Amino acid sequence: MLLSSSSLLQSLPVNRPNLACKPANPRTGVKVQAMAKEGSESEGGIAETVAIAGGLVATPVIGWSLYTLKTTGCGLPPGPGGSLGALEGVSYLAVVGIVGWSLYTKTKTGSGLPNGPFGLLGAVEGLSYLSLLAILVVFGLQYLDQGYIPGPLPADQCFG
Repeated sequence: MLLSSSSLLQSLPVNRPNLACKPANPRTGVKVQAMAKEGSESEGGIAETVAIAGGLVATPVIGWSLYTLKTTGCGLPPGPGGSLGALEGVSYLAVVGIVGWSLYTKTKTGSGLPNGPFGLLGAVEGLSYLSLLAILVVFGLQYLDQGYIPGPLPADQCFG
């Protein structure tokens, strides 16, 4: 028995994508929609949760720090046991970390961080970029006005 090439092709197994076809309009043909994977909605886990919590705390602290720097020429005071100064430093690191993660994700996937639950990770990403811009502006103005940018440790002229 001889098989024709068309019947041979029809008998071969074909890997087909998981697509749902439903007619959109009898005149236009078939509308194809890709099926969403189960759980594809941002499952990021602990990294996303930490980034959201850290970003929601860090951005207001940085705003307060930049305001204090611009108005007094010094950063936030150390606070009890140095806790306020530590929070300020960790906030700067958190914002730089979120922006770095966003840029890394952008170069790998072509888009930034996922929105996360309730869109909070996307909001934190945007606030982190705004904070970074504000840091650059205020530090630049501080350098032009005072000729220096305060270091990470409390200066004698600020809290002497």
